[in-house]
Order: sequence, then C-alpha cells, then structure tokens
Amino acid sequence: MAANNITPVILCGGSGTRLWPVSRKSFPKQFINLIGDGSLFQQSSVRLSGAGFAAPLIVTNSDFRFIATQQLGDAGIDPGAVLIEPEARNTAPALLAAALVLAQDDPQGLMLAAPSDHYITQADTFRSSIKRGLDAAKAGQIVTFGITPDRPETGYGYLELGDGGQNGAVPLKRFVEKPELAEAKRMLADGGYLWNAGIFMYTAQTLIDAFAAHAPEMLADVSASVDAAKPDLGFLRLDPDAWAKCEDISVDFAIMEKVGNLSVVAHEGDWSDLGGWGAVHQHAQSDKNGVATQGAALAVDCANTLLRSENDAQQLVGLGLENIVAVAMPDAVLVADQSRVAELGTVVKQMRSASIPQADTFPKDHRPWGFFESLIVGEGFQVKRIVVTPGAALSLQSHKHRSEHWIVVVGTAKVTVGPDTDNLDVKMINANESVYIPLGAIHRMENPGDIPMELIEVQTGDYLGEDDIVRYEDVYARGQGAKG
Repeated sequence: MAANNITPVILCGGSGTRLWPVSRKSFPKQFINLIGDGSLFQQSSVRLSGAGFAAPLIVTNSDFRFIATQQLGDAGIDPGAVLIEPEARNTAPALLAAALVLAQDDPQGLMLAAPSDHYITQADTFRSSIKRGLDAAKAGQIVTFGITPDRPETGYGYLELGDGGQNGAVPLKRFVEKPELAEAKRMLADGGYLWNAGIFMYTAQTLIDAFAAHAPEMLADVSASVDAAKPDLGFLRLDPDAWAKCEDISVDFAIMEKVGNLSVVAHEGDWSDLGGWGAVHQHAQSDKNGVATQGAALAVDCANTLLRSENDAQQLVGLGLENIVAVAMPDAVLVADQSRVAELGTVVKQMRSASIPQADTFPKDHRPWGFFESLIVGEGFQVKRIVVTPGAALSLQSHKHRSEHWIVVVGTAKVTVGPDTDNLDVKMINANESVYIPLGAIHRMENPGDIPMELIEVQTGDYLGEDDIVRYEDVYARGQGAKG
C-alpha cells in the first residue's frame, strides 16, 4: 500500500462481558491472548502498522493506559498519542476527540477508526480493502467497511448498498439495525447488504464537519475537553468536567445515520468481532467432531464442544459432552450450552447484584509495574505472588493496617525501607533472601535487573484491602489510595 500516512485510531477502553470468565471489567478481551498470536489489541495494532500507516492514536481509560502501552511495546510498535478518557462515553466522543487532536497538526490527515477486539487473519486482504477506500476518503467521504455475509446473522447490523461508486467504494443507502431471522435471510438472498464492521476511514476535518452539522453540542463539549487536556506521563488526559457533559452515544447514532457523504467498501476477507464463545469456537482449531481444546483440556467422546483451561495446573476434562462451552479459570468456571452463551452479559449482571467479585475482577491484578495474584486469603493474613517487570518500581508507600514479609524467589529486588522519609535504608535482596516491612514503615520495591523479578509477599493485619496505601512518591503519578 502506498504511503498515505493513515493514522489508525484504536479504541481499547471497553469492558465486554460476553466472554466471561476470561474477559472481565478489570482485564477485558482486547488485552487477552484469546485466539492467534498475541492479544486482540496487539493483533489489531500490528495489522495497522508498517508502510502506509502513521503511529497509532490510542483511546483508552486510565485503568488500561499502561497495559495498552506495554502491549504495544511488546509487539514492537511505538504509539503516537494516547488519549485518556475520564469516563466511558461510547464511541462518538472518543472518535471526535481523536479527530480534534489530529486536526491540530493536519486537518486533512486520514484516520482509520477501528475497534481493538476484532479478529482478522488475512492482514494483506484487509489492507487492500483500505486501499480501495482511499480516494473516497480523500474526497471528503466517510468510508465504512462492510463484511460480505455468509449466513443470516441476527447479531450484527447491516449496510444496504446504493448504486454507483468507483474503485470499490459505493454509496451507502442506509444502516439496518440487527434484524430478525426472516429479515436476515431475505437480505442474504438479496445480496445488496453487508455486515456493519464498525470500521471507518475519513479525514479529521470530514469527521469534525459531520459533528458540526449533526451534533454541535457534542462538538463543543469534546472541543473544550481536548483544549483543556493535560499531559500525564506521556499520555494526554482529557478534561473530565467538559467530558462529563458529553452524551453517551455511539458514532453510528450520533452522526453516521444522519450524514449524506457515506461510502462503503466490501471487505471480502475473514473477519469476526469475537462477540462470544460461539465465535471463538468457530475460529478455533477443531477436530472432525467439532471439538476445540486449549490449555490443559481433554475431551473424551465429545462433539461440537469448546474446552478451555487458563491454568496449566488445573486439568479440565469433558466426557460425553455435546454443544457445550466449558472455560476454567483459577477462580471461576463456566459451563454453558452453546445456544445460551449469548446470555452471559445478563449472567454477569446477576453476579454483580449478588456482590460476587468474580463478575469483574481477576485473582491476577495488573499494574503499571507488573502484576500480582492472591494465592491464599485467610482471617488476618494474605499470601501474594508479585511479579515486577525489569526497570519498574512500585510507589514509595506505607500501610496503616498491615505488615509485610517479602521473599524473593526469582531475580533481585532493590528494597527501600525506613521509619520515615528522612531515614530510609536501601538494600539488594537476592533470590532465597527475605525482608520484613513493619506496620507503618515507608517502603518500596524495584526491579533493577533485566528479567522479571518475582517474590512472595505475606501480609498480616486487621485490614488487607488494596486501598490501604499512603503514597509518598510514584513514577506513575497515581494519587493517594490508588491500588498498587
């Protein structure tokens, strides 16, 4: 593809529940190695990199900002701007903010807006589809990409194609909401409809003009949020007060269904939004009986079944199963009929209502410096495994309710500890060595090495919550009470 300096705008702030228990609010599906090599976010970023693409512009929230940049780094991609949404407001404000930021340097700059959780294996075919929409986008069209349907799908919206067009981009006649089965069958037979992939290409100014014409209030609010945005450790944090005034609405409803300058490119390669376990099963490698296994999973006399274990130490066995999805996590297990997995969103809501923590959180908790996982929790004590990435450091902190005992098992820890900030001792703790952190002591751990450092932490005290933190210094600029 010729160099056209297309800026990919990758949205990765969502927290879907239809792939529970693997995908949860604290670590959603776009960051998970769900299928293929790397996370879906990494796959999307790699697919939209190289010749013809500028550095990606990432839109995410504060909880995921370090995860996104770390995964980009692991994939060998340098991010461009990273916009931090103060709170979720759907795709319309997010894409408009990205366009306003890019327009500051180049109002005619081309942008490709893409979700971060779509599954496309034929990257070259997808890039060819993008190329076929370039002329229309440069001419002021908003180009959307549709998928040639191969079945009467009721879970997707559709695009009805108009007449005319050239170089593969044709006018869009109208959007069609998710249909009933009979209507989906009719549209498939008609042949003039595509699935709506939710991927758009346009110039920054084209999108801004569309909001000016059809959503001027949102343009005013998002512009104010961008104008008052503040740099934060290489991120750009949008102003929360102006952002809070924005309507929570998708870009489809805000402008796409109202504008007259829409064109469609039919992408004929493979595509899936991996919207549920049924889609994962469809794209997984299955045997002749339609059985797919991943991890420590064994299927015996099963048919049309997906078995997935996320823990090598936890063996999952299916015996005589048919039309079943079984997913085993260290803290939760899903067993569902294939025909019912679309109801998982409702199930997660029921779990939240019952205050079941597994609805949203994992035992493994990701942090800017690495991660920790709870191994044992009892009355007055907790045992954690903590992994700190090379060069990373936890904040300088103290606790009001607990003491800690650290045992290094892999690598070397640089430990700072003392009664106050004027009397701090720094020592190196190697594997098989330990250090005690008394109640109220100021302390910090760092990884000065070039391999991940692992330690076991034993906490004792009358309260062991993650918010028991008094923070003195933090390289990640987190506030008081922020976790980790």
